[in-house]
Amino acid sequence: MTEVPPKKRNACVIVLGDIGRSPRMQYHAQSLLEENYHVDMIGYLETRPLEELTQHPRCRIHELTAVPVTNLTPKLRLLFKVFWQTLSLLMALISIGRPSFLLVQNPPGIPTLIVCYLYCAVTRTKLAIDWHNYTYTVLALGMSKGEQSPLIRLVRRLERYFGSKAHTHFCVTRAMQEDLQQNWGIGPVKVLYDRAPAQFHPIDLTHKHELYLKLAKDYPQFQAKDAEQFDVLEATALTLKLASGIVQYRPQRQAVLVSSTSWTPDEDFGILLKALQAYEETAQAEPLIYPSLLCIITGKGPQKEHYVAEIEKLQWQKVSVITPWLEIEDYPTVLASADLGVCLHWSTSGLDLPMKVVDMFGSGLPVCAYDFKCLDELVKHGENGFVFGDHVQLAEQLRIWFENFPKNPSIQETRASFQRKIHEFQELRWRESWLQIAAPVLEAFL
Repeated sequence: MTEVPPKKRNACVIVLGDIGRSPRMQYHAQSLLEENYHVDMIGYLETRPLEELTQHPRCRIHELTAVPVTNLTPKLRLLFKVFWQTLSLLMALISIGRPSFLLVQNPPGIPTLIVCYLYCAVTRTKLAIDWHNYTYTVLALGMSKGEQSPLIRLVRRLERYFGSKAHTHFCVTRAMQEDLQQNWGIGPVKVLYDRAPAQFHPIDLTHKHELYLKLAKDYPQFQAKDAEQFDVLEATALTLKLASGIVQYRPQRQAVLVSSTSWTPDEDFGILLKALQAYEETAQAEPLIYPSLLCIITGKGPQKEHYVAEIEKLQWQKVSVITPWLEIEDYPTVLASADLGVCLHWSTSGLDLPMKVVDMFGSGLPVCAYDFKCLDELVKHGENGFVFGDHVQLAEQLRIWFENFPKNPSIQETRASFQRKIHEFQELRWRESWLQIAAPVLEAFL
């Protein structure tokens, strides 16, 4: 009897963006590796990817060359960018061995979907698209005519046509699944919700203390202000480590608020600044009721310098803000060390969900999230977090949450209720969800 040779398990994951800031596609690659695939990953390397990818013997990362800076007019610059990315992506695809399938992130869909479709048609490779949002709605943000711009209408037609050529599709919400199937005529589409991987989990006070010590080296807001105390080995602005080895919070500690932002137009950071200004005024008026607030804003993006300059102009006494760019391994720890998270994301299509909320829930952190069309697929107001529509509502939520912090019985009860719902969310992690939904579909391509 002839022995059947094992199927070749080769996959290519494509991100026409920064791989290090594309967590979902990194998790796809990691899951494929755990299923014994050989993975080629194509994208830009502006930020260090997960060590589980860079150090894995079966994972090869192919860096795309950044688009050169030119003095062309905006329209010519856009055409040159598309040409450059088309050429560099084609060269990267030609340089790898033929995979069983391409798994492609959208957006950006231009020229990604076109190039990948042509490559798959010539090489008879299967094409899977992971829809995070729509390219045309993201691009419309920067256009004076919005979605009515002739260019945006062209992008929408191209995205719809070449998107429909894929053999299978994943997306991030049921609302997007319905839109793709009913309005775009695209299928089959599987909903693969973002889920926090194992590195996002609650941590104990000892690990929080260690993080505060690490941050204190660069940020004076975390440094202990008092002189050395008897029977205290280590001190931060929030915690004390006693000679006995026990770590405890300071009795009158400040509260920690965290927000992760991409500093882009689809996240109005001004909402948070106005809410913090309102909290500053409230805390100054009633300092015995409201604690000082230390706000950690993570991430990087095009509007960061503008808002950092705005923050530096503010003479706040009860609110302090730091904007670190964290090492990838520190980000989950920062989330788990905070008292409340804020998400400013809103969807250009109204059909995607913020992964940063998923990360916060995975870390056991309650969230205030900006409201939009399908947010209730993730955050349910008053059940597992708060939802706000403007800075006034967010300011009120901060005021309620931090009133008589940290020993307000009413808030302790609300927090416990939120934690029960968040714990239910934590029970299904990315790995298990991916194995149930994505693995069988991709396995069929071998």
